[in-house]
Amino acid sequence: MSSEEVTSEPRERVVVVSGLSGAGKSTALHALEDLGFFCVDNLPTRVVPQVLQECRAGGVYLIALGIDVRVRSFLADFGDVVEGVGADPRVDLSVLFLDAADTSLLARFSATRRPHPLSASLSEPQRGAMALLDGIQGERERLAKVRLRATQVIDTTALTVHDLRKRIADSFGPGVGRALRMRVRVVTFGFKYGAPVDADLVLDVRFLRNPYFEEHLRARTGLEEAVVSYVLGDPDTQRFLELSGELIAFCVPRYEREGKAYLTLGVGCTGGRHRSVAIGVELSRRLEEATGFQVDLVHRDVHRDGYERGTNPDIIGGGGFRGTGRDPEQRRDG
Repeated sequence: MSSEEVTSEPRERVVVVSGLSGAGKSTALHALEDLGFFCVDNLPTRVVPQVLQECRAGGVYLIALGIDVRVRSFLADFGDVVEGVGADPRVDLSVLFLDAADTSLLARFSATRRPHPLSASLSEPQRGAMALLDGIQGERERLAKVRLRATQVIDTTALTVHDLRKRIADSFGPGVGRALRMRVRVVTFGFKYGAPVDADLVLDVRFLRNPYFEEHLRARTGLEEAVVSYVLGDPDTQRFLELSGELIAFCVPRYEREGKAYLTLGVGCTGGRHRSVAIGVELSRRLEEATGFQVDLVHRDVHRDGYERGTNPDIIGGGGFRGTGRDPEQRRDG
């Protein structure tokens, strides 16, 4: 294969995650997975080249491999495997090593009540504090050569789970190498159908004037120009968009900086057809302009039949407007 053919292929981002048991390897791998990496844990070193080859064939170019003392005798091949992977011009290789003080590791194992990988084979009476400390010290010795080959070492002694996720995002996340940016989704909805259970932030726009009470707009949606003009033409709407847009534009980059992989913003009105839709479209546009994020927009309830409310058991009066003698056209919707 010529050098031109090699350099024309996408470069692979490979992160090898290793370190002491209890130092946060699982948290690191989960954070990388949220950032778009294909993660394989507890991988024997000898099969790493084959795994990378299969990922390449499948079009996967963000790969994280967990390798530690659990691979047992395969750990002896770690140096040769790392050198071989790093020598491949198609690969951008990082070796992340997670460490922590012995006292911190002891406390974490005590809190989880899990045996150390090197002391798990001992008989029950031997699984005391000394057996656990022996396991930690033995693991340090076995991983000493791995630590020497690390391109980054993170001491998690004083870090929380959130701190570690942030460090991972800073090193391998948005804007670094080939990693993807945080995904932002705006969901418009009707409160009478329930708020989205996955929403991180929810904006309630039911205080704005309602197109539903305008006969010529009732059957339309917030995707149509007549409704958009009606909703956005209200001075209260414009002020709301200014304030909420500024707040969201402030929060979103900071959510990303903390290592959040995705953010869902809910915008709700009564029925999810008029106000929330028009405002959701406008907020998405402003957010993209202010932050540069690509925003996915979903209108959950825009095509729902308003008469569905008649089957809602939560309506006061025993089930909505059916049999109440009330004209359906008088319902509060939109």
